[in-house]
Amino acid sequence: MNVRDQSPAAGGPPVRYALTGAGGGFARTLLAQSRLLPWLTPAVLCDLDTDRVVALCTALGHPADSLAVCEDAAAVARAAAAGLTAVTSDATALGAADWDVLVEATGSPAHGLAMAEEALAAGRHVAMVSKEVDSVAGLHLARTAAARGLVHTPVEGDQPANLIGLVSRVRGLGLDIVAIGKSSEYDLVLDPAAGTVTQLDTTVRAPELTGLLDLGDDPRATLAARARAVGALPVGATADYCEMAVVADHTGFGPDTELLHYPVARPAELADVYALREHGGVLRRPGAVDVFRALRLPGEASFAGGVFAVVRTHDAETWRTLADKGHVLSRDGRYAALYLPYHLMGVEAPATLRAAVAGRSRGAAHPRRSAVLAGRARHDLAAGHSLAMGGHHHDVAGVQAVLLRADEAPAGASPLYLAAGARLARPVAAGGLIGLDDLAGADPALARAWLAGADEAADGAARDTAGGEGGRR
Repeated sequence: MNVRDQSPAAGGPPVRYALTGAGGGFARTLLAQSRLLPWLTPAVLCDLDTDRVVALCTALGHPADSLAVCEDAAAVARAAAAGLTAVTSDATALGAADWDVLVEATGSPAHGLAMAEEALAAGRHVAMVSKEVDSVAGLHLARTAAARGLVHTPVEGDQPANLIGLVSRVRGLGLDIVAIGKSSEYDLVLDPAAGTVTQLDTTVRAPELTGLLDLGDDPRATLAARARAVGALPVGATADYCEMAVVADHTGFGPDTELLHYPVARPAELADVYALREHGGVLRRPGAVDVFRALRLPGEASFAGGVFAVVRTHDAETWRTLADKGHVLSRDGRYAALYLPYHLMGVEAPATLRAAVAGRSRGAAHPRRSAVLAGRARHDLAAGHSLAMGGHHHDVAGVQAVLLRADEAPAGASPLYLAAGARLARPVAAGGLIGLDDLAGADPALARAWLAGADEAADGAARDTAGGEGGRR
């Protein structure tokens, strides 16, 4: 039986989960979906704002009398014994209830690592929504879980796990992948009549973009002109770099350039855009992970949240047939783009939780370090500068996120989310890479996990990593 088809009615076990960051957006979608699945039960919900969590749950239709606000572990244990969902702000109390899988969605590198380690130590699986944690400690957590017969997994419903799954499927078909990636968070919506382009709630003038809807004879020149036309809009969210770091470790792909290409492209152009440079595309080498900015017209379907893989074609007739059925081929027929243009957040996550209980990860069997999410100083940073993390995309103050290939990263480069929350022990000049030796006050558990991950990555390179739903060849 396929694990995706298991449910209590089909012989699969019920799933009880603990959820951290229970007041956030991903949490909401999971809690909403849990109402529709009788085999899925939230056992403990943890968030600093318990009132917010209770209000959210009741708004979603969870009965108020099924929720118990608990101040400590003893109260959580009593709530669990009574068959209630415990709501607590005390992360140390999670283990007092009976549950199978931790869904870690705080976005906090240090707290997320601590809760994941505690769950694994207690014999429970971990479904990691917090990519910030995985970018530093994912290799360590994956190996720790495997050593205990447990699962540490990325979560379906967000771009990293969905892209890892797409890569696994495409590899399983024997196709030769040259690039994988995702769209940026928000589409660029061009209004030709007004001569404007809108990204989320920001609209700028870009009348020249209307004349650039076709790639023309020189795709790279067209892409450069499009980038200039939307130059007033921001490029490169920290979250994008973080997600692609996680994907790299599970697939073996790496960045083509440390700032990623971020081409402004229409989905039907992906096979041309992500061709090798000698074929008119942007890639210097195959095996790239990247992010593009999806350009569309009003009323066209969104790609925001989507993922893609660009492959080399083989039999020309096969691919002409597939092109007739709507598949995206490059104009020269050398490449094709396979894609999923959306993700469903917590609506998809239950499939991951069910798989975890069955002993299966949505990631690689043996992930290993293929990329380093690092940071460069945006301007001269003085000793004592606080590397505070904040904002919707969890930016680090004064630092530009970059994605380095692991085999090209300087020794001693600090992962971005180990640096986050620390301060600089010495000045770093503009453009300088933040190093481990530059940090003071970094979380010691995160530092240990990062360094352990280096050893685990070396061990993993010696193993056959075939197998697992996201395993590389």
